[in-house]
Amino acid sequence: MTDTRTADEIARDERYLRAAMDEARLAEAAGEVPVGAVVVWNDAIIARGHNLPIKSMDPSAHAEMQALRAAAQVLGNYRMPECELYVTLEPCAMCSGAILHARLRHVVFGASDPKTGAAGSVVNLFEQAQLNHQTTITGGVLADECGQMLKDFFGARRRAQKAAQLAARTLSDPEQP
Repeated sequence: MTDTRTADEIARDERYLRAAMDEARLAEAAGEVPVGAVVVWNDAIIARGHNLPIKSMDPSAHAEMQALRAAAQVLGNYRMPECELYVTLEPCAMCSGAILHARLRHVVFGASDPKTGAAGSVVNLFEQAQLNHQTTITGGVLADECGQMLKDFFGARRRAQKAAQLAARTLSDPEQP
């Protein structure tokens, strides 16, 4: 697929996606999967969000949902046809549905999600012509950087789990190597 964006559009997308990456770092610092999002209106960030499902005990507390809720409060409306969403990971089906209901104009995402991505990886809800609103998508912006954040997070989590398992075995059987 050929990138038809201008140099200015590429720079703009990267600038806002880096702001979403800052949000992802906040999620990671809180022990959450590092995904962040920002909503842009009139070329300004009006809302930010990062993953909080663990802390909030809310399965819907994805970065996109947090940012959409905050943007709706700023705008005084749940419809956002002039807004764009920048998110570090391809939206899932839940978030894609909320994006479509909010009638966002455009979504830019970083890393693809081959397990739950609903913007082309597993399914593409945004291609459904029968839906009453169409949101355009640009994927793969800063994909390597966004993907590396996730790889590093899950790698560290796996290493910590292995260390905890080893420690538990050592405590239960001190003769085990």
